[in-house]
Amino acid sequence: MAAPRVQLEAMEAEGISGRREDSGVEVVLPPYPAAPAPLCPHGPTLLFVRANQGKEETRRFYACSACRDRKDCGFFQWEDEKVSGPRLAAREAHNRRCQPPLSRKQCVERYLKFIELPLSQRKFCQGCQHLLLPGDWGKHREHQVVGDISVTQLKRPSQLLYPLENKKTNAQYLFADRSCQFLVDLLSTLGFRRVLCVGTPRLHELIRMNASGDKKSNIKSLLLDIDFRYSQFYMEDSFCHYNMFNHHFFDGKAALEVCRAFLQEDKGEGVIMVTDPPFGGLVEPLAVTFKKLIAIWKEGQNQDDSHKELPIFWIFPYFFESRICQFFPSFCMLDYQVDYDNHILYKHGKTGRKQSPVRIFTNIPPNKIILPAEEGYRFCPLCQRYVSLENQHCEHCNSCTSKDGRKWNHCFLCRKCVKPSWIHCSICNHCAVPDHSCEGPKDGCFICGELDHKRTSCPNISKSKRANKAVSKQKQRKGNKMKMETTKGTSMNHTSVTRQKKRRERAHQYLCS
Repeated sequence: MAAPRVQLEAMEAEGISGRREDSGVEVVLPPYPAAPAPLCPHGPTLLFVRANQGKEETRRFYACSACRDRKDCGFFQWEDEKVSGPRLAAREAHNRRCQPPLSRKQCVERYLKFIELPLSQRKFCQGCQHLLLPGDWGKHREHQVVGDISVTQLKRPSQLLYPLENKKTNAQYLFADRSCQFLVDLLSTLGFRRVLCVGTPRLHELIRMNASGDKKSNIKSLLLDIDFRYSQFYMEDSFCHYNMFNHHFFDGKAALEVCRAFLQEDKGEGVIMVTDPPFGGLVEPLAVTFKKLIAIWKEGQNQDDSHKELPIFWIFPYFFESRICQFFPSFCMLDYQVDYDNHILYKHGKTGRKQSPVRIFTNIPPNKIILPAEEGYRFCPLCQRYVSLENQHCEHCNSCTSKDGRKWNHCFLCRKCVKPSWIHCSICNHCAVPDHSCEGPKDGCFICGELDHKRTSCPNISKSKRANKAVSKQKQRKGNKMKMETTKGTSMNHTSVTRQKKRRERAHQYLCS
């Protein structure tokens, strides 16, 4: 495993570039071609393209939306590839085999039977990650089984289940209790009555526990998560098996209607979406999915309320700020640092970092969000928002500029504040780490080199295409000319040989006459 600082720098570079780790691969945003995207075990696939700096696009292909590593999901298909009938049937059979062993209805039936059992008969297999009914005990006799599963444990399945910690696929890093409690208290203070938890199982648990506890909170919650194991612990109106990278409900229209009813209850009033996507995931498909959820919420709005926005908390590392704001211009980034229990980088303690790089992006005005003073936050009257104690207001930028919790320094040459470890490079003409390469930009746009956008949204893309076409035509003309010269040369050589042959024949006849 790489050192924490190396890992973080790699993630930050990937966050700025917005591409997959295998360099130059970008997602193609809708609208897609007329034909529907092929399916893998994780639902509809996404369309990708590999583009290299200074070169045109190569062939486009479909790949899994949720898994960036081919070892986790090996689906691959060229966009223009024709799939044979037998291969298509084999693919469909594979997709069926990869689905959960029990349907959503069967999971609910088993859960209802399980909670009726006496405490001594409530067992959970840690190896299989299943709640066991008495009829299942024989199959799990040799497994590691935990007994006496209490109601409290059933309400906190994230503590029973092993976290799925592949950052490229599930990245099931769970909020630390401190951060989770802060979010619940904040949601209550802001007056929300319903929370759509997209990939935030621990927040969902705490909301539900508060609703049934002594405080009797009136907040309801619906969890959308790709981890089907949660199906064992919740009724249909509390959990939907869901892939946030392609807006796919695994249980079909019934699950979609559950989500729709939740978002549109009370004409959409009092609901907020809180999402904590895998940090290795691409921002583009997530933004497309969240806009689809927003569209569902807007269906229940009055026409007079068309200007309103669905309140959102998007929890993500701070170095994705420009990419998130590119899709959601009304979002701002809060200074609050979100911590996780089971992440080597994003937790307090000896194995964690002094500052977590994970932040909350939201379209709620920041002056309405109070950050706890006991955790090191203060209110800046000039910015009209809460910031970390070390985030000092810069009079030149007229803002509290720090992104990572440290005090940043103003560079008068760059005309902005930069990280304290950066220095101004006279070759690059901007601030960077001391041991950086001066070769020029490697991330960002392939066409112009800017870091704030990608090739697909570059304002110079039309010029680049015209230039590439001109170069291609020039190469084609040059190739045709060489071809003609070669053909002409071959023809001339053939003519001269024929003439020489005829001369020899005439000379031979003359000598013999």
